[in-house]
Amino acid sequence: MPQDSPDTNSPTTRQWKTLDKDLGRIGQLELAAQYVARPMVGLGVALAFMVIVGLLAALLAGAGSASGLIIVAAAVLGAYMAINIGANDVANNMGPAVGANALTMGGAIVIAALCESAGALLAGGDVVSTISKGIIDPTSVADTKIFVWAMMAALTSSALWVNLATWVGAPVSTTHSVVGGVMGAGIAAAGFGAVNWPSMGAIALSWVISPVLGGVIAAAFLAFIKIYIIYREDKIAAAQRWVPVLVGIMAGTFATYLALKGLKKVVHIDLGSALMIGVLIGAFSYAAAAPFVRRQSAGMENRNKSLKALFAMPLVISAALLSFAHGANDVANAVGPLAAIVHSVNFAEISGKVEIPTWVMIIGAFGISFGLVLFGPKLIRMVGSQITKLNPMRAYCVALSAALTVIVASGFGLPVSSTHIAVGAIFGVGFFREWYTARHVPSKSGPGKRLAVEERRRRKLVRRSHFLTIVAAWVITVPAAAVMSALVFLALRAIFL
Repeated sequence: MPQDSPDTNSPTTRQWKTLDKDLGRIGQLELAAQYVARPMVGLGVALAFMVIVGLLAALLAGAGSASGLIIVAAAVLGAYMAINIGANDVANNMGPAVGANALTMGGAIVIAALCESAGALLAGGDVVSTISKGIIDPTSVADTKIFVWAMMAALTSSALWVNLATWVGAPVSTTHSVVGGVMGAGIAAAGFGAVNWPSMGAIALSWVISPVLGGVIAAAFLAFIKIYIIYREDKIAAAQRWVPVLVGIMAGTFATYLALKGLKKVVHIDLGSALMIGVLIGAFSYAAAAPFVRRQSAGMENRNKSLKALFAMPLVISAALLSFAHGANDVANAVGPLAAIVHSVNFAEISGKVEIPTWVMIIGAFGISFGLVLFGPKLIRMVGSQITKLNPMRAYCVALSAALTVIVASGFGLPVSSTHIAVGAIFGVGFFREWYTARHVPSKSGPGKRLAVEERRRRKLVRRSHFLTIVAAWVITVPAAAVMSALVFLALRAIFL
């Protein structure tokens, strides 16, 4: 006998349907509330970290005196600056790996947080130039109180500018933000004569040199990979020959980079010695990578997808090394002015270089990690996927170019920005692909035939809107931070002096 079907019009059934609809509405409301409240969670955690830093500074410096209160306020501002560095600068190291799908967002954040903290605590310079690379002359600001408020204004303005740039979605140089802040406060405190204009000229020159050099080197490596690996008839055999070479170049480059920039706290190494270390480690890495690549590529299909798998692991390693080196160097942007304030308050003197206390370095390291975890994904996505499309080969060229460009610039004594180099390398890869594919139709055996002019104009592989926004942010970073710093200093002087 057929089973009786349920009565869909019975009062009980209608009651359950009504209840299900109500529960569905409540569930959607809860999801909407979570979506709206999510940004507030990040802000709350950041504020809690800054409060904890203030309490720590109060315990160490003593908040019962005016000098103790100044150190507490400076520590809170240093934590705020470190959070903004983590939210903005670290995207340059991890963005390409995430955009190339070699790392998930969660994996990138964990690796970056660990490597940034390790770089800051293990290899962070114990002596930093508190006047930000000689931008202002310490003797021009003879009064210790004026110097302290000038450094406070520089710290405040640079942090606010990086925060604004992160909110807009523009990766900017935190080094240049600090430089602009120090310059603006120095001008407001002692006039235009206090600024070391030749140093400022060199920094302005680096605005052009950094991204152009990074882009050219990244494009050159991508051209090499295309010619000698991607467009070869037997891609796997070509990869077995050249990928170990590229791994050796990467290892040697990062060894030189870290020896020059990341190990100042352990030992001082000149450029010649660093290059020798890089050559030795590069040769060793090549010897180790060759059999590994042969084993990994055994049985792979002769296609580009296989090549992407071969480049994925070197890309992850290079991103981790970049983060370590970034933590070792750029943490000084957060804690340099703070260290200057602590030294001036404790010793009642102004010094061009001071030692960074361990507790100050810890604030910088943890602040960068908190900023990365809480606010970093936005810039990581933008750098990794919204400027141009990246795969492991292209992203590898970006990471390698970032380290190599710093070494070349260091050899010529040029002050460069890691942010400008990394983003410039991404632009270089994108514009090279645009130039190359606009003129050739790729084929299995080689570049193929040339395209018509109309087709070239249609193929745009770099988003112009992001290009213009980022370049504009770079140009105005120093003057904007300088103006903000001068205004903050004048306000502080009017209130407290």
